[in-house]
Amino acid sequence: MSKEKRWPFKIYPIQFIALGFAAIILLGGLLLTLPVFSQSGKATPFIDALFTATSATCVTGLTTLTTSEHWNMGGQLIIMILIEVGGLGFMMTPIIFFAILRKKVGLMTRIILQESLNLDSLSGVMKLMYYILRFAIGFQLAGAILLAIDFVPTYGTAKGIWYAIFHSISAFCNAGFDLFGDSLIGFQENPYVLFVISGLIISGGLGFMVWQDLMNYHKTKKLSLHSKLALTVSLSLLVVGTIVFYISESGGRFIVDDSQPLSRFANMFFMSVTARTAGYFSVDYGNVSQAGILFTIVLMYIGGSPGSTAGGLKTTTFGVLLVRTISMLKGREHAEVFRRTVRPSVVSKALTLFFITLSLCIAVTMVMSITEILPRFRGIEYVLFETFSAFGTVGLTMGLTPTLSVVGKLLIISLMYIGRVGILTVGFALTMRLMKSRGGNYKLPEENVMIG
Repeated sequence: MSKEKRWPFKIYPIQFIALGFAAIILLGGLLLTLPVFSQSGKATPFIDALFTATSATCVTGLTTLTTSEHWNMGGQLIIMILIEVGGLGFMMTPIIFFAILRKKVGLMTRIILQESLNLDSLSGVMKLMYYILRFAIGFQLAGAILLAIDFVPTYGTAKGIWYAIFHSISAFCNAGFDLFGDSLIGFQENPYVLFVISGLIISGGLGFMVWQDLMNYHKTKKLSLHSKLALTVSLSLLVVGTIVFYISESGGRFIVDDSQPLSRFANMFFMSVTARTAGYFSVDYGNVSQAGILFTIVLMYIGGSPGSTAGGLKTTTFGVLLVRTISMLKGREHAEVFRRTVRPSVVSKALTLFFITLSLCIAVTMVMSITEILPRFRGIEYVLFETFSAFGTVGLTMGLTPTLSVVGKLLIISLMYIGRVGILTVGFALTMRLMKSRGGNYKLPEENVMIG
């Protein structure tokens, strides 16, 4: 029986997912407008509250208001909750209540979970969800303890614990929100904190299905093609990124003293990690070289792995495109990797995602280059950096975010939402009814198309 017949509502599960994220963002935005959550005791403009709620729920980290200065602890708590809900998926909330009340999860909830996790069938959905919940809590708790070792002696017991919990959740969910005011620039010479945050970012960005494969490896003695591709691409990007930043930021351009090799390596490694959807920064990107900025944009666009807390094009999508290109150059008809053939439908989906997302980012960049007033010394790279940062749900900025116009804020809000929910989810949610009115999967006359 098809999903359409099993689903009793007038909206499809994929539409429910898109609307669910939008509803949470709107609720968070309305709450953050209340004077009780600002340090000044004054109401926050709705556009800025909505921007913050979107950035938190879409685990991005771009902010028009400084989190540590504008929001009090109540406001910071709301932001942290939105980060957790957005990072793990809003459908995790009812699962927690079902687990507490020990009630059986209904078919409708299972169908939505299947769509949100992009699974082929309903079997094993709940088992995977409970695994994700335990895994996420475990990693965030461990991260908080490790950060508390450094934060408590520095900031005191209460503040140190709060900082440790907030930044552990923010890092694992790849959100990039901080309570220091200048992200992690103050920890530039503290490799311990940079490595702990890096570990949390990588853990959240690898994908829960990859971690499940790794945890079960001692039993199965094998990894799925998805996990192999995600791990290979992720590791390659980390290594190549560190090397590229080491070269591009040499010659005195880098802010860390050359006499501190460990701190220098930690910062370059951190730049490679955080550019792939995390948003924390330990250096001022206004001082980074042009080559470093360009490569950061590339990393932001690729993003993390599917089924994770990260955004962007996704590592597996990039991997499939790379594999297809190499296979074509070798004269092979199909994309082949690890002695396996990638399904043509997967390759087509990867190409579609690449074309649509890149076109979207370029279009928004063009519009924002008109709407945003930039000083003469600022070039198009400021807008380009901001656009790809929003789509990749990264949160890095060269300083443009606080000066955005209302139009610019709305465009960035839209990109953050699309980057987190997924361009195909948003597209299908908007066109599902149109397809149904035309008879579902209708066919057009076929004709051969020559490529190249």
